[in-house]
Amino acid sequence: MTIELQINGKLHVGRVERYMHEALERDGALHFTLLDPEHRDENKLKAIIEAAERAGTDAYMVGGSLGVVQSATTQLMKLLKKMSKKPVIVFPGNVDAVTELADAIFFMSLLNSRNSYWISGAQAIGAPVVRAFGIEPIPMAYIIMEPGGTVSFIGDAKPIPNDKPDIAAAYALAGQYMGMRVVYLEAGSGAKKPVDVRVVATVRRAVDVPVIVGGGIRSAGDAKKRVEAGADVIVTGTLVEDEKDVYKALSAVVHAVKEGGKKRLKKKA
Repeated sequence: MTIELQINGKLHVGRVERYMHEALERDGALHFTLLDPEHRDENKLKAIIEAAERAGTDAYMVGGSLGVVQSATTQLMKLLKKMSKKPVIVFPGNVDAVTELADAIFFMSLLNSRNSYWISGAQAIGAPVVRAFGIEPIPMAYIIMEPGGTVSFIGDAKPIPNDKPDIAAAYALAGQYMGMRVVYLEAGSGAKKPVDVRVVATVRRAVDVPVIVGGGIRSAGDAKKRVEAGADVIVTGTLVEDEKDVYKALSAVVHAVKEGGKKRLKKKA
C-alpha cells in the first residue's frame, strides 16, 4: 500500500519514507543508528539499542559491507523489533541482506562504482525479493567519498576526493534526476575523517531530496557541523563500539543533531 506525500510535487511513498519526511519537517534533522549483523555479541547489541532508544534515535539501519549470514540479520531484526518501535531499514551490502522482517530497505545504487553489478545488477536480482517480501523500497543514490573504507573496496568504487565537492554534487543531482529520493554520502565505516562539510553543503544546494551523511562521525561536533552544512540525517555506527558509556556517546550526538536541526528550522521560518 502506498500513500501520497507532497514533496516538490506528488510522490507515491510508503510509511517509513513518510515518517522520515514528517520527522524532518518537525525536527529539522534526524539521527539513525547503524547496526552491523556481523557483530554478534547480543549483550553489546542490547546495550547499544537501549542507549539509542534513551538518546532518541529516529530509526535503525541494519547492514554491513562484507557478506553477512542471513540468520544473523534475522536475529538482529528480531531483537530490534522486541526492543524498539522505531523503523528498521535494511542497508544492504548485497542481495543476501534482504529480510522480510524489515520495515523498509534503502534500495540503493552505488553510483560511483566501476562495476555495473553495484549500479544495477544486484538491484535487478534483489528487486523481485523485495517485492515478494512486501518491503517498502526507498530509492537511494549511494555515493562513496574518500577514504571509502571497506565498502569502497567491496563495491569497486572510485571514491570522490573531499576537495572535489562539485563532483559529489554532480553524482547526487544525477541520482535525483534518475528518480532516487535520497542521497547518501558515505565516508566508509570507521573512517578517520567524516565527509567534509564543504561536500555536504555543495550537495545540499544541488539537490532537493534528503541528504544522509555517514562514516567517521565520532563526536557531537562532527554531527552538528554536518547538519548545519545541510545534512538531513546523520548516521552513526562504529561510534559506540569502543565506548564504555554508550548512552553518553550516543546522546551527545543525537542532541547535537537535534540542536542543528532546530537552527535550520529557525532559518527557514
